[in-house]
Amino acid sequence: MEQQEIKEMVGKAAVEALVRSGMKLGLGTGSTAIHAVRHVGALIQQGKLKDILAVPTSFQSTIECEKWGIPLYNLNSREIGGRLDLTIDGADEVDPDNYCVKGGGGALLLEKIVAYASAAYCVVVDESKLVNNLALTFPLPVEVINEARVPVMKALESLGTETVLREAVRKAGPVITDHGNFIIDIRFRGPVDPRTLEGEINQLPGVVENGFFTRLRPEVFIGRADGKLEVRR
Repeated sequence: MEQQEIKEMVGKAAVEALVRSGMKLGLGTGSTAIHAVRHVGALIQQGKLKDILAVPTSFQSTIECEKWGIPLYNLNSREIGGRLDLTIDGADEVDPDNYCVKGGGGALLLEKIVAYASAAYCVVVDESKLVNNLALTFPLPVEVINEARVPVMKALESLGTETVLREAVRKAGPVITDHGNFIIDIRFRGPVDPRTLEGEINQLPGVVENGFFTRLRPEVFIGRADGKLEVRR
């Protein structure tokens, strides 16, 4: 199967397996998660899903929900009350413990807020996202406020990382997140403990959030090139 076919397959499979009418549902960001969003929309249009209350994790997923007529809320909405039944999202890397790196699309802050407010969490990926150790190949995103960019980069370098300010594509200058911040991409030179570093990095003044997701291990739906689907709990 082609990669886009795999992504569509796994996104749809997660929705079919986990989403039920009446759910308060977090809908994620990225090239695989967007297929889950579209399938939720299609099932609503077909009358197979009803009373879905959706909380999107980015401008991308918000716009896609609007296209499909998916009812939109946020975590502060009275109907949501700060808690979700389920969130389905993508990931940039997943290790054998189902810990993840997320934020390649720049939406890590709201992705983490929504995920950690969910009773159940599902990540959908193709097999290319599976790694033995996180943030050695794909960089770990760290969202920072502009005024803290240099001191945070120096502090991260002292941890033994390679750091770079993420530059925009088709726009001059750095990437600006949905919340108006910068992203520093970092790579580690050797294996690290993501559980420890998730908290340690967030303690640096000026850091808004980082892309290690370890506090809520997801159920992972993995699409294989041979067309098979693996579910890793």
